[in-house]
Amino acid sequence: MNVTTVEDISNKIIIEFAKTIEMFGMAPLEARLFVYLYLKNKPQTLDEMGAALGKSKTSMSTSIRSLSGANLVTRVWRKGVRKDLYEANHQIFKTFMNNYINKWLDASAHQMDALETIQQELHEHPNRKTSDLNELSDYLNQMIDFHIQLRESFRQLNVDD
Repeated sequence: MNVTTVEDISNKIIIEFAKTIEMFGMAPLEARLFVYLYLKNKPQTLDEMGAALGKSKTSMSTSIRSLSGANLVTRVWRKGVRKDLYEANHQIFKTFMNNYINKWLDASAHQMDALETIQQELHEHPNRKTSDLNELSDYLNQMIDFHIQLRESFRQLNVDD
């Protein structure tokens, strides 16, 4: 009988949840480190993190700086401990959602501006009645509609409630 250890299960959770976090644009090591800290639920040193993930202290330091910059981990102080300790920000859902909703909204707004500029150029084009330009205009309108729907969907995701 093959007995699965708690460590095996933890490693599976780290790997699978890290894949989810990577979809938000995070590097694989950063994602695994964040999930490790989240599951550990107590502050860890760079040495402890490196040992747990099989990585160097230098790569842990680089990843922690990135996670800290994204407000996903915080440095904590503990009396009698001289090394820096870090823990996951446990408001993960709210942090991720707010961060990435705002990124999507900003990117969508930028794309909408660019597409609307192109749409205006099409309307002002001297040969705007040609079938090729009409077809392009139809596709462009579909793309603009997509961005409008995307923007509205993200605005409905209000995680502050």
